[in-house]
Amino acid sequence: MNQTTQVTQNIDLANVAARAESASKIYGSGESEVRALDNVSVSFERGKFSAIMGPSGSGKSTLMHCIAGLDALTSGSVYIGETDLSKLSDKEITKLRREKVGFIFQSFNLIPTLNAYENITLPLSLGKSKGDKAWIQQVIDTISLNDRLDHRPSELSGGQQQRVAVARALATRPEIIFADEPTGNLDSKSGGDILKFMRRAVTDLKQTIVMVTHDAVSASYADRIVFLSDGHVAGEMTDPTPEKVLDFLKHLGE
Repeated sequence: MNQTTQVTQNIDLANVAARAESASKIYGSGESEVRALDNVSVSFERGKFSAIMGPSGSGKSTLMHCIAGLDALTSGSVYIGETDLSKLSDKEITKLRREKVGFIFQSFNLIPTLNAYENITLPLSLGKSKGDKAWIQQVIDTISLNDRLDHRPSELSGGQQQRVAVARALATRPEIIFADEPTGNLDSKSGGDILKFMRRAVTDLKQTIVMVTHDAVSASYADRIVFLSDGHVAGEMTDPTPEKVLDFLKHLGE
């Protein structure tokens, strides 16, 4: 286990998929001011499965949303690859998210009138692109849904719907995928299946995933965990196990 009080920044930028530099996010002002992020610097390596953990209100979802371009920082910078999101217009950020970023949400966010295949390829359709058909087929093979591609979301189980959501995130072959509590609405078996698919996406398909989770078992699928507390980086862990994660979280507030 490798734990530190602050994630160091001695990094090879060429191998970084996303990063935050002195990132702060402040809500309100005066006595009602809340610092969701307070001068956070952290990076996420290409081709790795990273997790962000911390107590409720620690800033973990805020960090992910800001790095993914879904929310703007109060100060500091966030980068996807070498692109500084603060330098982009709203239109350019939308284009970057569509072409370089994949998202997996707890609520699946599938279009009910589209079948599974149409949902998987939706980001490509919105970008008026056919994509790489061989890659899309490889993704579909990985999530084992070939026999359900013509089914609409209402005809799929929760686990199958989330597999479609995972495939949709992978379809554009993005530089990075952000997953926000992706197993939160699933039973333990379906959740485990999704985490195995995500692990395979990194190991076999060479994707990059950053996942926000509160669950120690889910986090143990990651290569590395970044822990947040009160808007600060509180430490990190490589090669995690559920037992190590729970032990770290138990002492996080001490």
